[in-house]
Amino acid sequence: MIVDLSDPTRAVTPTLDGPVLAVLASAGVPMTVGDVASRTPRGSEIGIRRALARLVEQGIVTATQMGRNRVHDLNRDHVAAQIAVLLAELRPEVWRRLRSLIGSWNPRPAYACVFGSAARGDGGIDSDIDILLVHAPFPGERNPAQDADRLVDKVAGFATTLVTTPLTSRQAQRWQRQVDDLRESVRAMTGNSAQIVEISSIEWSREKRVGTKLFEEIERDAIELFRPGPLLYTRPPTDR
Repeated sequence: MIVDLSDPTRAVTPTLDGPVLAVLASAGVPMTVGDVASRTPRGSEIGIRRALARLVEQGIVTATQMGRNRVHDLNRDHVAAQIAVLLAELRPEVWRRLRSLIGSWNPRPAYACVFGSAARGDGGIDSDIDILLVHAPFPGERNPAQDADRLVDKVAGFATTLVTTPLTSRQAQRWQRQVDDLRESVRAMTGNSAQIVEISSIEWSREKRVGTKLFEEIERDAIELFRPGPLLYTRPPTDR
């Protein structure tokens, strides 16, 4: 099953019950039909209304009259409420697993993130998961900053230090095995293909200064997967 990261609940149920429950679970506050419809990735307002009525009948959603509005909330005492919470956590769970995997690497990346449609949450069922990996230079790559072994740069809005000491041949081979394993892991946990962009810290620093469209996109949309410390944060990482 391929995961639609704009609506991961499709992997569990094709009905609107999935995204409706996920929205209510993540919101944590009573919502009108219009509120729920504005936050679900699929379905018409009429369809959302019918799904809510069905879930109220099952008891997993409560409906309350507040003034002129009828609002809905997840009944967290319901025996199936935890399933709704899990549905809401499907997308962040992908990022948590990727962070855990990449954080265990040796050698580790200088920086890693998800970007593109997967990060924005606007892709479809056939979308790849785009991952950027910034690595230390491979053997033989020339560092133009001959008097320094580190570059201080900004990565997706953060100030950080990028190691420019080249990997050994053995480390470079291990790095490639890790990247290959990452592709397999993404396929296993989501069914989606991983589109991996690899770039050295030297290339990153150079290309970042040029301001290519790729790096503008990463600056805008990136969901961070790995960054070594100590770090100077200008804004906290977020899960979307």
